[in-house]
Amino acid sequence: MSSFAPLQNDSFLRACLRQATDHTPVWLMRQAGRYLPEYCATRAKAGSFMGLATNVDFATEVTLQPLDRYPLDASILFSDILTVPDAMGLGLSFAQGEGPRFAKNVRDEAAVAELAVPDMNKLRYVFDAVTSIRKALNGRVPLIGFSGSPWTLACYMVEGAGSDDYRHVKTLMYSRPDLMHRILEINADAVALYLNTQIEAGAQAVMVFDSWGGVLADGAFQQFSLTYTARVLAQLKTEHNGQRIPSIVFTKGGGLWLPEMAGLNCDVLGLDWTMNLGRARALVGGEVGGPGKALQGNIDPNILFAPPAQIATEVHRVLDSFGQPHTDTTQTGPTHIFNLGHGISQYTPPEHVTALVEAVHSHSRHLRTKG
Repeated sequence: MSSFAPLQNDSFLRACLRQATDHTPVWLMRQAGRYLPEYCATRAKAGSFMGLATNVDFATEVTLQPLDRYPLDASILFSDILTVPDAMGLGLSFAQGEGPRFAKNVRDEAAVAELAVPDMNKLRYVFDAVTSIRKALNGRVPLIGFSGSPWTLACYMVEGAGSDDYRHVKTLMYSRPDLMHRILEINADAVALYLNTQIEAGAQAVMVFDSWGGVLADGAFQQFSLTYTARVLAQLKTEHNGQRIPSIVFTKGGGLWLPEMAGLNCDVLGLDWTMNLGRARALVGGEVGGPGKALQGNIDPNILFAPPAQIATEVHRVLDSFGQPHTDTTQTGPTHIFNLGHGISQYTPPEHVTALVEAVHSHSRHLRTKG
């Protein structure tokens, strides 16, 4: 749609595509969230989390709140990873202070037989929010769309809620792998369609959150998570209206499998805080002029509870661990997008985020003048 304003800050998209930027772009997972008093005020008006997520005006308002406060380089759609299974008829709800819960779970043949890729009209509120946010951004920064991965969605669908031990989902996976694969096939095709529809609505990059991939055993990860993330990526639009649409895959606890993830058809691999960025760069970052993956991450979100001086020290350490940034504007090379290793905590002091963003921008500019 040419009705969208031209982009004023494309550093995030350039870094996704391994192009040189004058600073390391930064955004935060869950950047529109409960740590911001203005978010809490809007959520109170909406009455509930889903009331917020399904109201286009409220979803637009909270997506822009962190950008009004901090000079972030990207925005991310305000929604939830569980909208897709909700649209499959599983009945999503959020109890205050409890997290997500499904009215129905998927644990037997009959429940699996009922599953199908949902009608995207049931998710119209998400796509309307994407278009509304994109217009409201007015070209300030790019908008990221997202979904949970097929495996992560399956965990919630089988467990019926979050889990400490993944007992139900792993019982199904080990005892009835045929049913597990069926769930994952449907989820993968639904996620691909969902992300493509977000792209059509105005998302300029898309991210797959494999939040629970790291709970799988080696071998099971490849079979039940990686295979289906690859199935999503194989169906994704990589271009829309003449613009390249980058894709990001984040597997929490997945650093172990980076060499295998290097084969995924995505542009960026997100990392949690357990992985050294320099090592990740050596494994998958590629060489200047050659193929490779951009990296996203990966400071421990709990650093944001330390005083600003310590936050700056840790930011420098993370940026230094990635190493000398790629600065050759004539060709692609190893690039980094600064982020947390997981979502921001609701208890984070908002002013500490200011310290983090400022430290990323200033130190990453300084690194580019060295060399």
